[in-house]
Amino acid sequence: MKHTTRREFGKRSISSLAALGLFGAEGATSQKQLPIIDTHVHCFAGIKNKEFPYHKEGPYQPEAITSPQILLDQMTKAGVDFAVVVHPEPYQDDHRYLEYCFSIGKKQLKGTCLFFADRDDSIRLMGELVKRNPGKIVALRFHAYNKDKLPPFEKPQLRNLWKAATELGLNIQLHFEPRYAPGFEPLIKEFSKTKVIIDHMGRPFDGTTEENNRVLEWAKFDNTIMKVSSLPDTKMFPDRDAGKVIKDLVNRFTPKRLIYGGGFDDKSDSQSYRAYREQTKAFLKALSPLEQSMVFGVNAQRLFGFES
Repeated sequence: MKHTTRREFGKRSISSLAALGLFGAEGATSQKQLPIIDTHVHCFAGIKNKEFPYHKEGPYQPEAITSPQILLDQMTKAGVDFAVVVHPEPYQDDHRYLEYCFSIGKKQLKGTCLFFADRDDSIRLMGELVKRNPGKIVALRFHAYNKDKLPPFEKPQLRNLWKAATELGLNIQLHFEPRYAPGFEPLIKEFSKTKVIIDHMGRPFDGTTEENNRVLEWAKFDNTIMKVSSLPDTKMFPDRDAGKVIKDLVNRFTPKRLIYGGGFDDKSDSQSYRAYREQTKAFLKALSPLEQSMVFGVNAQRLFGFES
């Protein structure tokens, strides 16, 4: 597969930044204007919260509270301008806490939604959620890692929900083990104008070489975006070489189709939150400052419509 050369990418990057007003006529970017956007945070009200209870079918129930107030405080101190709240599975298709996050975060927070193709009212409920929160819902997320709760790959319901999300102007966000990638591929091809965000680098450490290669080959689809998130803990997983994986992703997707996320959870503080971003940045040290700025914010600003 032919990859974009660094010179070709540089020219396209400058054009993209100019279109966003982030690249001046003098040929220099303004660092104050370039946003830092975390595209993957989870917020939880906690297991004891009665106003925003976890769904009975949620696969896990976090005890700790990671509220939007805590998130915004850490964002401010860690130098993060905007964030995407990825609506987590414990709430299933109940988005009340996500909407609460919007009410607190104002212009700084947007989010993803979670609906299920095999439920009759998902398309209606998704439309109502988007209408109630104009400009706030940026993607519909699908999960495929639990063999007992897979999307109905062989049935029209999955296509119908994907199509409905497209018509609402949403991106598609995929969280899956590599072995389930083939089930999504026909829809990525069919809805070629709909951006598809691949979570957690495609979970490269959870698949065989053949399965992972199938995901990497998605770089040939112009509508795919790879998220550099969920970096493995080197102390817990010393054999997992994130650097090698990220280098391959840069070569295949180019910095123009990479976004960053992660570092915020119930154990983080502003220092660890910033340190996670710096850790991610260290894996991208071969990139120019311009290319790094695209991964850490400019791409997400364009993709999700955050204000300058």
